[in-house]
Amino acid sequence: MTDTASGDRIEPSLGQALVPVVLLIAMLGAAVYLFGDESSFGPNQIALVLGTAVAGLVGLANGQSWAEIESAIRRGIGEFRQLFSGEEAELYGTRVRLATATRQLPVYLAVSQPGMLRLAGEVCDGAVVMGAADPEFCRWQLDFIHEGLERGGRRREDLTIDLFITMSVDDDEDQAVSDVRAWATSQAATFQVWKRVPPGWERFRPEFLSAQRSYEYTDHLSLRAEHKEIVSREFVQSVAIAGDRKTCIERLREVAALDFDRITFALLSGGRRRRLEQLATQVLPALRPGPFHAVRE
Repeated sequence: MTDTASGDRIEPSLGQALVPVVLLIAMLGAAVYLFGDESSFGPNQIALVLGTAVAGLVGLANGQSWAEIESAIRRGIGEFRQLFSGEEAELYGTRVRLATATRQLPVYLAVSQPGMLRLAGEVCDGAVVMGAADPEFCRWQLDFIHEGLERGGRRREDLTIDLFITMSVDDDEDQAVSDVRAWATSQAATFQVWKRVPPGWERFRPEFLSAQRSYEYTDHLSLRAEHKEIVSREFVQSVAIAGDRKTCIERLREVAALDFDRITFALLSGGRRRRLEQLATQVLPALRPGPFHAVRE
């Protein structure tokens, strides 16, 4: 886990504090409007993942450490569970009760680094694993989740582990790699603040730094972004899956053989209908039998 370079604590402004809350409310509202009851599976999870990520960035920007953020998330999960029970709970010094609560809702946490991976294993119902579509990287992350399960005295079946990956299938390998470059560069930029990465990934440290310095969030995940050329082809093909149908199926089989319950494909911008059709008709049938059939946008 990472501390900010400065040890000074800065109180967030009201605007900063409201950003993740407003973003989360807007995304949850849009998910319910667009998907109705189905929103509870994929869209709401994605909304919570993004809301949590933005809240974490606000905390880091104001001098909090990852340890403090992790502690706050742990408390928040407990407060959510108490609210979902329908019993009275204390939130920020105020006693409240959720009158509409009828059942416990599953709590999923977006995780990537050791502390949060352990936390998901200890207390959550699900872990949305972000990182790389690489067996070594995935095993490294799963070890921390398993450690968390052991710490919490929980069984493996108490936790759903969902791996998020990005993939481009194209007979033209150069085009497939180009498709996932922007996403790979965004991952490299986030890896820069990690104190620990899998041993085999230390060689990419210089690329993490270059990506962080050059990444333009105004072109986030854009297929035309200039910053996508910052990282090497080796890194791109390690963090994402790109290539012809045979190559992509082989890579997917490697990660599907690991201890994941689900794999969610983050669809690239542009040609999404075509990509969904590829997954449904060309890629996923080759992986059967197995639990990895669901595709969520």
